[in-house]
Amino acid sequence: MRTPSIIRSPRGRGAALAALLTVATVCAGDAVARSYPFGPHTRSVNDLGNQFVPFHTRLWDLLHGQADGGLLLNWQSGFGSSFLPDFGTYLSSPFALLVGVFPRDRIDLAVYAVTLVKTGVAAAAMTWLLTALRRGRGREWAAAVLGASYALCGWSVVEAAYNPMWLDGLIAFPLLCLAGEWARTGRRPVLGTLLVTLAWVSNFYTAYMATLGAALVLVVRLLLEDGTSRERVRSLVRAVRTVLIGIGLAAPVLVPVFLGTRHAYPGWNRAFAPAAWPDVAARLLPATYSFFSPALFLGTGALLLACALAFHRAVPRTERFVWAGLVAAVALSLQWGPTHLLWHAFATPNGSPFRQTFVLSGLVVIAAWFSVATAWPDRRTLLGGAGVLVLIAAGAASSALITGWTYPLFAAGLLAVTGALVLARSGRFAVLAALLLIGAQAGQAAATTAYADRQRLNRLDDYAPWGERQTLQAAAVAGADGWPRYRTDPGLEQSTANDPLLVGGQGGAYYSSHTPDVLTRTFLALGAGWTSNGRALHSLDNPVTDAVFSVGARVRMPRDPHQGWNRPDGRPVTVTRQDALPLVTLRPAGRFQP
Repeated sequence: MRTPSIIRSPRGRGAALAALLTVATVCAGDAVARSYPFGPHTRSVNDLGNQFVPFHTRLWDLLHGQADGGLLLNWQSGFGSSFLPDFGTYLSSPFALLVGVFPRDRIDLAVYAVTLVKTGVAAAAMTWLLTALRRGRGREWAAAVLGASYALCGWSVVEAAYNPMWLDGLIAFPLLCLAGEWARTGRRPVLGTLLVTLAWVSNFYTAYMATLGAALVLVVRLLLEDGTSRERVRSLVRAVRTVLIGIGLAAPVLVPVFLGTRHAYPGWNRAFAPAAWPDVAARLLPATYSFFSPALFLGTGALLLACALAFHRAVPRTERFVWAGLVAAVALSLQWGPTHLLWHAFATPNGSPFRQTFVLSGLVVIAAWFSVATAWPDRRTLLGGAGVLVLIAAGAASSALITGWTYPLFAAGLLAVTGALVLARSGRFAVLAALLLIGAQAGQAAATTAYADRQRLNRLDDYAPWGERQTLQAAAVAGADGWPRYRTDPGLEQSTANDPLLVGGQGGAYYSSHTPDVLTRTFLALGAGWTSNGRALHSLDNPVTDAVFSVGARVRMPRDPHQGWNRPDGRPVTVTRQDALPLVTLRPAGRFQP
């Protein structure tokens, strides 16, 4: 069988190399941290274990015809809830379908595989974009390393690693920039529109940020090209048309999400607070972690080349300073309240306030590519870039985020990258130059991944992957299930806030960004427990409410031993049954009087 021509081309080989390097590096970092599936430490922290794995389990059930309900209604959560908003928020990415090829009791491994695939595709997409912006003949391997550095940025391995939907935004940014390139040159209007649709269907939240970033890239490209004002306006019109039609085609997914958000119980209201500048500088370096500062780590190679752009005399002066100015302006926009709101659709997030960081990372990588695509930087250029980078590192010295590994990794990477670029410019030892650049990127990113894996476990709540407890609970639910004659609640002693999705049944527990306001208020009035400011509702273990909500069987589990605050619990798994009102009642024909 012949190899497809796209893989045999230098651009295709570069994209494949970037994807392979990225996936291998993430796996290496997780293995060093002994994180699942390479060790005993769970990776299901925060909403990954509490929301995203259970929702992907429901997707598995839908794909295999085992779910109670369908795309419109989810009969398993909150005694029945709308499913389209949750689907559009958590599961609409085409990559999510990959969970269907795994066994159900390997759902944690399935979600991890989806995460790896998305990260690798993001690396390949960025590599393809870089070589589309400027060919850089003979330097495709450098584009591959930069594409990998984008996919392995701190935002990706520290934050998006446990928010797998965000990784669709990591893919969307280079794809939308590519669509912008086609709009600028008047090519491939249909494919460009489909890329916009794909991005917005996959994850509307990060697609919005990626669209803003791609618009900035397009504006800079138009400013730098030789052409009349009329031609620039036509390009902008084509781009706007592409975006509007693409978003319009995504409307069947976006509208239910919008309506679900309007009717959801309100979350936290947080005032935006900019991060301290030493902390911002520290997050550019390897092996740092923080929830409330932008995860800007990219690896020394991309940072050195981006910093060297302003000193690179082989690149036209206007181009150098316009790209450097764009990177600086976007970096400042992360720290200013009005632009912070613009990046986040005019609502400060409940969690990390720097979710747009991946766009800045992409812009830095693009600037780095322009620094190397025209010609390998000379020693004067490297000296200037290294000087700027050392100043940034020195500015981070006062930050509490600096660890014992940060500066050694930074120094080793700087030496390796500088040596690689000197060798590449000389035209000799090209293989050694490539190995040094790849090694520096992979080593720093793997160390940062491992460090983040451990820090997340220390700072965030975590949940066990599927194991004996879930197997026993699922078996008990399946043995008692009588749907739709009555509901079977998987129990109050939960493993996650979405146990009905994870182990089956039709309980009251439900945790989503779209938990309806009326549902939360009703449950609170009935005495239900809750977490996540009312968006995570717990089961109502009460004989009266069980009768009212037609709960005919209830599973009772021992306390989850994975949670350290629970006392040892030797209770067995039991199932209690009770009479309940019929879930569905029908009137005989002809008896109804209007």
